[in-house]
Amino acid sequence: SSMAGLHLHTVMVTGANRGIGLGLVQKLLELPNPPQWVFAACRDPHGQRARGGPGGGGQEPARVGEKLGGLGLTLLINNAGMMKPLYIDAETLESMSEVYTTNTIGPLLLGQAFLPLLKKAAQGSPGSALSCSKAAIINISSSAGSIASPEAFELIHVVSYRCSKVPPN
Repeated sequence: SSMAGLHLHTVMVTGANRGIGLGLVQKLLELPNPPQWVFAACRDPHGQRARGGPGGGGQEPARVGEKLGGLGLTLLINNAGMMKPLYIDAETLESMSEVYTTNTIGPLLLGQAFLPLLKKAAQGSPGSALSCSKAAIINISSSAGSIASPEAFELIHVVSYRCSKVPPN
């Protein structure tokens, strides 16, 4: 696989309870040389989604750092996202804001929260070139947000989701 050449020591995957996130965790654990640590994060499956919100991960960076000892975090994969199935005439400021906060601002805040651990991993990794083997943040976008695929809009009219998950071209 294309992941085989990577040296991923420690990885955090958000939205790991199902779908792409769960698939990524499984693939990482199947690597011939799997990471020493794979943190699979998801929202509290029992509680209110809003508790702690999508923000800076609350106590998570400290708890992850504790587990890692002095290692640092090699890779943060921001995969978590939410969707509100609303047609354009039903979108509201509140629904747009909630989706944007989770899908667009959430990854930024998580990146900021885990930055000290990412920097620690980068400093402990030989070589100067930036790579996923040194330290990186990967934000998973969605083809549903692509202006290059107008058929996506015919399939699913989730305006707020599509705006919040626009892939880089």
